[in-house]
Amino acid sequence: MNKNIWAGLLFCVIVAIPAWLLGKLVPVVGGPVFAILFGMILTLIIKKKDKIEEGIAFTSKKVLQCAVVLLGFGMNFSDILYQGKQSLPIIISTIATSLIVSFILYKAMKMDSKISTLIGVGSSICGGSAIAATAPVIKANDEEIAQSISVIFLFNVIAALIFPTLGGMLGLSNEGFGLFAGTAVNDTSSVTAAATAWDGIHGSNTLDAATIVKLTRTLAIIPITLVLAIWTAKKENSGENTFSLKRAFPMFILFFLLAAVVTTVFSLPATITDPIKELSKFFIVMAMAAIGMNTNIVKLVKTGGKPIFMGFCCWISISAVSLGMQHVLGMF
Repeated sequence: MNKNIWAGLLFCVIVAIPAWLLGKLVPVVGGPVFAILFGMILTLIIKKKDKIEEGIAFTSKKVLQCAVVLLGFGMNFSDILYQGKQSLPIIISTIATSLIVSFILYKAMKMDSKISTLIGVGSSICGGSAIAATAPVIKANDEEIAQSISVIFLFNVIAALIFPTLGGMLGLSNEGFGLFAGTAVNDTSSVTAAATAWDGIHGSNTLDAATIVKLTRTLAIIPITLVLAIWTAKKENSGENTFSLKRAFPMFILFFLLAAVVTTVFSLPATITDPIKELSKFFIVMAMAAIGMNTNIVKLVKTGGKPIFMGFCCWISISAVSLGMQHVLGMF
């Protein structure tokens, strides 16, 4: 790497550190959102970015993909499938609901296809991590990523704040709330915040159950990104007679899968996987700082109405389906 890449990379690290620390202090917001905000503010202040632009671009693309690969070390297939299999019908239903709702609204409101895809995937799977995995596959630009992350963040905060009270009003059991939080809240940090608040109110321990459901849901990153990769490649090569699966296949998703296989086969202990997962999260924060640097905050606000409405519809639909499926399966 040349010195301009290193300069931009170092700049993103410097921006990411306070965002990371603030994310630890305010988990319901999270480091990625702070990083995007910092990046958008700094890009208004710093007029000349020639020496760091190449490094910022590298961070927003390559470091983001590296973060997704490292996420694989948090996936132990045997543990997740053993403990999370009862939630699979609900997870599949909520994912399908979000994707269908986002597609219908994309058509009805004539929205940008990439933002619609990112919001649909982010709402249904695992918020920022799913957007991080999907964005390179569909070739989304930084403003589209920032827009989607902002929408997901908004409903994460609302869910973390109101779901514990709502669950109590609906008479959910501890197990039921764990399933509800794990399937209807987008981002892991917000799932943790909601489950912790529930445990504080009810003196229970739903945090582990909600986290397992959330991790099981995260596995959907693999088939979703592969389908999107093939669809994107076919769309781009619609005028050609040949289609290359090798070119369409996102290699970083293969490495994500291999990391999960290694973790599962060798039963890697938490002392090894936890630091890797933390590094992955920090890389995501770095990438979001870079994305913020390439995002026009004024344009983001002006074009935010339709994406927010889509995010709201996805969020409400997922919540309703999660509760409805629990009722149908006799868990309510």
